[in-house]
Amino acid sequence: MKNHPFSRSLVVALAAIVPAAIGLLPSPPAFAAAESVAPLVAPNSFGLPDFGDLVERVGPAVVNISVVQERAAPEGGALEDPFYDFLRRFGVPVPGMPGMPGMPGQGGPQISRGIGSGFIVSADGYVLTNAHVVGAGAGAGEGEVQSEVTVRLIDKREFKAKVVGTDPRTDIALLKIDATGLPVVRTGNAEKARVGEWVVAVGSPFGFDNTVTAGIISAKARRLPDENYVPFIQTDVAINPGNSGGPLFNLAGEVIGINSQIYSRSGGFMGISFAIPIDVALNVKDQLIQYGRVQRGKLGVTIQGMTRELAQSFGLAEPKGALVSNVEAGSAADKAGIKAGDVVLGVNGTKIDDSGDLPRIIGDKRPGTEVKLELWRDGRTRTVTATLGEMRSEAIAGGRGEPGSPQGEDAGGKLGLVIRPLTAEEAAQLDVHGGIVIERATGPAQRAGLQRGDVILSLNNQPVSDVASFRTMIEKAGDRFALLIQRGGARIFVPMRVN
Repeated sequence: MKNHPFSRSLVVALAAIVPAAIGLLPSPPAFAAAESVAPLVAPNSFGLPDFGDLVERVGPAVVNISVVQERAAPEGGALEDPFYDFLRRFGVPVPGMPGMPGMPGQGGPQISRGIGSGFIVSADGYVLTNAHVVGAGAGAGEGEVQSEVTVRLIDKREFKAKVVGTDPRTDIALLKIDATGLPVVRTGNAEKARVGEWVVAVGSPFGFDNTVTAGIISAKARRLPDENYVPFIQTDVAINPGNSGGPLFNLAGEVIGINSQIYSRSGGFMGISFAIPIDVALNVKDQLIQYGRVQRGKLGVTIQGMTRELAQSFGLAEPKGALVSNVEAGSAADKAGIKAGDVVLGVNGTKIDDSGDLPRIIGDKRPGTEVKLELWRDGRTRTVTATLGEMRSEAIAGGRGEPGSPQGEDAGGKLGLVIRPLTAEEAAQLDVHGGIVIERATGPAQRAGLQRGDVILSLNNQPVSDVASFRTMIEKAGDRFALLIQRGGARIFVPMRVN
């Protein structure tokens, strides 16, 4: 089970999740959602929901997935550890010591096993699950000897599965088994699901096949750290290791999501779980079948969220849109004339309420697609057209640069900054023209989050060339303005409120 840190103490543990309640279809098509489907759940004699009929119908299309991977034993293993000789002298058994069969140094392969859940989406054997469930079966890993993925149905039939493809960005994997006439799930519309609705998960937590848990939708369009392409469905359905990849059903027996992650301090369920909306998964499935990989459009900008302070600094009435902090040279955005400091308000008429909407909307479009972007610049809106490139690898911002020499010039008591000019070497290293370096931040600057080593590039989209011009710009800016700074390899806007 993969853990993803939220903070020092809280982690998101990717849990193997079982397919949720999805209505079974006697024959294809498997992916068409019904316009109106009667609920399969009715209150029992005590007035509580009874999920028995729903589970009976959808259960056969939910599968258990097991992965077995063999890797060659590492050379030397513990024998190369300098601590090994110390332990050996005192007779402490350690991996690799003679007489310990199956351990490193004995020549045999290392075997790892994993379990998860999935669900059948076509009668001819296509199965959806999480990418992290079959990660061992995707062929990755140095020294790997063999990996195999096995799909087991509720009737105990087992099939060796082929990994058609995976998409780590959305954590979706598509499998294919050699079978026909299989029970399939019916897919629903995740957009129409409402917070507070009952939902059901079916899966194999800890290997216990066809385990059913139920709860409600706690929130929608939930954004998680480092997850830019998935607006997660948050629920309180109990999800544990082995549930990953299983379906999340609505009361009509339609799959609306794929259980993927949990929010936990311990790695076990603590009342919050997350599912990938089914429309995201079906888009990935279709691309994997047609192209063998997932292709995403790329605009070529670095963005940040729009806070109320930033919105006021840029003259916006509401904190909506995606603030552009950097534009990649030669990218679609660069060719369209987009600049740092622009706020993207919409794409093809779709409003950007949250900055996280932009990567998802652009990523859903194929490379080469022409899009119209509504921008906010210099106090008014304008529209530009961009032809999207292709997203290939993740761009990760680096750490902070060197802070430079300790001496500097006081920018005035108004901000609480001590600054100095950039040296020619620093400017070349950072690939910037002009700017000043922060040596010390106190008062309003410190409260705004400015740090020693930050490079101030502009104030209210006006380039900062030297200390003197920066001081003049501050005096004219008023009490609210925005600074564009470079911190390591990342550029961000910082709202300033002096009084």
